[in-house]
Amino acid sequence: MTSKTAKARSGRSSSSGVADRGAWFLVLPALIPILILSVGPLLYGIALAFTDAQSGRTTPTQWIGLLNFQDLLHDTLFWDSFRIGLLWAVGVTVPQFLLALGLALLLNQNLRFRWLARALAIIPWAMPEVVVGIMWRLVYHPDAGILNETIRDLGLGDGRDWLTGLATALPAVILVGIWAGMPQTTVALLAGLQNTPHELHEAAALDGAGAWRRFRTVTWPAIKPVALAITALNFIWNFNSFALVYVLTSGGPGGRTRLPMLFAYEQAFRYGQFGYAAAMGCVMVAVISVMLAFYLVGRLKGAEDQ
Repeated sequence: MTSKTAKARSGRSSSSGVADRGAWFLVLPALIPILILSVGPLLYGIALAFTDAQSGRTTPTQWIGLLNFQDLLHDTLFWDSFRIGLLWAVGVTVPQFLLALGLALLLNQNLRFRWLARALAIIPWAMPEVVVGIMWRLVYHPDAGILNETIRDLGLGDGRDWLTGLATALPAVILVGIWAGMPQTTVALLAGLQNTPHELHEAAALDGAGAWRRFRTVTWPAIKPVALAITALNFIWNFNSFALVYVLTSGGPGGRTRLPMLFAYEQAFRYGQFGYAAAMGCVMVAVISVMLAFYLVGRLKGAEDQ
């Protein structure tokens, strides 16, 4: 190796080191808030799950190992909330996707005032969850709500108290979740549809393919990656829901809408069992991590098949 070659390699390595340090310097402003506001609280919550931390106690917090998790295994109320959370997540995510797909296909057509329809379609997405919850509480109001008023005007009965009925509370809340989250799915699917080459549809139409066949052979393969991604994210987001259900029912009646996040919130801030609530949070983080792992494995297999 000549001295010129050694000097050239040394110069490249030093410049690479300077570039790496410069890149870290540019990334740090974004990493610091993530570490402080996300990673730090997560690690603290995991550590808290192995203690007997409670509010208002005068004795020091003790390390109790896996005792909180052992109690959690036998807590039927928690597993019942877990079952309700799965019902809620599936009940919101599946209809949300189907309705959003239909709306995205409609908005992708060359319609008059399409720009206005697209703007109106994303209004629920622009509204805070608390505002959505308050608005739908007024819709479901047993006396002055527009839903019961419509039922009375049509002569279909006297209406009912939708949010406090044992049989109607969860379906009523699921309906609100579908309405509130559908715009996000619609926008994602619409973006996938607009990236589908129009020539493929024209070629399929010339070959005599009908609307359903064109959708199955052209449209769906093009938007499938987007559909899988947004569905997985929606399921995780819905499973972690808190604000919307809290405003609507606070987990009632009789725990029929008590999602896992609501149950953990009650244990922490109503009953002061911080360590036990942190253990619930750890279980939910583990479940969500498993869901993400399955999703990522599926995406990797799909990429390899392509």
